[in-house]
Amino acid sequence: MKIQLSDHFTYRRLLRFTLPSIVMMIFTSIYSIVDGLFVSNLVGDLALSAVNIVMPVIMIVGAFGFMLGTGGSAVTAKTMGEGKQEQANRYFSMFVWVIAILGIVLSVIGIIFMEPLARLAGASDLLIGDSVLYGRILLAGSAAFMLQTTFQSFLIVAEKPHMGLGLSLAAGVTNMVLDYVFIKIVGLGIAGAGFATVIGYAVGGIIPLVYFLNKKSGGLRLVRTKFYGRILLNACANGSSEMMNNIAASLVGIIYNIQLMRMLGEAGVAAYAVMMYVDFIFLGTFLGFSFGGAPVISYHYGAGNHGELKNLFRKSLVVTGVFSIIMVAASEVLSYPLSAIFVGYNRDLLDMTVHGFRLFALNYVICGINVFSSSFFTALCNGKISAFLSFMRALVLRGGMVLFLPVLLGVDGIWLAVVAAEALGAVFSILFFITQRKRYGYA
Repeated sequence: MKIQLSDHFTYRRLLRFTLPSIVMMIFTSIYSIVDGLFVSNLVGDLALSAVNIVMPVIMIVGAFGFMLGTGGSAVTAKTMGEGKQEQANRYFSMFVWVIAILGIVLSVIGIIFMEPLARLAGASDLLIGDSVLYGRILLAGSAAFMLQTTFQSFLIVAEKPHMGLGLSLAAGVTNMVLDYVFIKIVGLGIAGAGFATVIGYAVGGIIPLVYFLNKKSGGLRLVRTKFYGRILLNACANGSSEMMNNIAASLVGIIYNIQLMRMLGEAGVAAYAVMMYVDFIFLGTFLGFSFGGAPVISYHYGAGNHGELKNLFRKSLVVTGVFSIIMVAASEVLSYPLSAIFVGYNRDLLDMTVHGFRLFALNYVICGINVFSSSFFTALCNGKISAFLSFMRALVLRGGMVLFLPVLLGVDGIWLAVVAAEALGAVFSILFFITQRKRYGYA
């Protein structure tokens, strides 16, 4: 039976509705990991380091897609909850065209300035050539990448989470197959990984665009629209936490790379790259659940269903807690085999990666609640609180800890920085949950 946004959600129904988003995020992470596997094993650890150097720059570009995807979907779902379907369609259409145009502009700017950006991100003379080449190829696909991230949120609002999952699977399989073809068979090296990724972006970004353009009636669809400046600003403000989270994570990634280059050299950056690839999977579970449930929260908030808001809030906290326990246990058990897949050919690098990841993985005890809190306040259209939580957790606390803890603990301080940051971030999340409960009626 089809699950609708207006339904009452039991644990079973909530998990069924969010499962496609969870699987979608995990699979998106897996095909990013496959990129890393091909690059590491077929091109080398220096190429893997080069990819990790430029990824923060790419994710800053993608952050704009997350901003309008999460902020715009909350505005659209709230408008639908108020019974204004046609107005919701016009808002949705404006968001899509704005992100497409912005993606093209950012592509041009990024390609022109890729070399100084790579230097700023910590690329050494050994890494700069591959970093610039890979970065320019990925930036050429910025519009498709941003549309892909935007549609992931809007397909949930359109009550088509399974379509979003299918598109992610299609994009991922395309990327994986072309990775093998371009790197192994054709011999394009790191450029082949870039081309495969961009074509995968196109599958995930262009197909839903065609779908919504051809949809003539019923539910969410692309229609003739106009520029709603105030609504766009509201969506940007509301989704600014997600953009801030991505930009902050990228900036912190740059700080990590600089610290690791200083303390461990290129091998340290390669070890961190492996941790980030594995982290994509575990973090993807929390992100998928939070993103998948956000439109439901927005809908019931718009409809004034405070009883269902309380139900969703309580159940979401329980599910997040269970996921946290599973993630920590899994990461501790799987740290060695997952690391060995990437760098098993280098014993010293493998030992460094396993040791670092076992410390880093302790953050999963706490980070789920922080991911949910930011997404929850975005869904309630409170971009200020959501942005503050993201800014404190992702930039101030993580950035501060990765600079401070190594002074006390050496290299282990780099791996433990995220654990300390998530613990402090949880304090802010809990405080806002308590202070805002009467205003929104969720507890």
